[in-house]
Amino acid sequence: QVQLVESGGGLVQAGDSLRLSCAASGRTFSRYTMGWFRQAPGKEREFVAAISWSGGNTDYGDSMKGRFTISRDNARNTVTLQMNDLRPEETAVYYCAAGSGRYVSRSHSEYNYWGQGTQVTVSS
Repeated sequence: QVQLVESGGGLVQAGDSLRLSCAASGRTFSRYTMGWFRQAPGKEREFVAAISWSGGNTDYGDSMKGRFTISRDNARNTVTLQMNDLRPEETAVYYCAAGSGRYVSRSHSEYNYWGQGTQVTVSS
């Protein structure tokens, strides 16, 4: 079992940066692939970024590449998402997720545990 708690969301202006954090409980955190997804009102949940258990492999949604960075600290059971140059269309609830799959995945069905989400609002 893994419990996830996100933090760091808020209201920013277009072009600003924001850093999201996800704190995980449980001694097996280092075994999980971790991901970030987002969901805007009336839209499907969208893949943002993922990182393998070791941190050696990462993947990003196409529109996030070059602006977002995912990282993890297995000693502290945390995963972070640094978001730069945010855009108004990226306003959404951002979710942290943990998956027991061996590889990073863009599919939300590959993730077994989810946090409650943190709101990110980007004003124009």
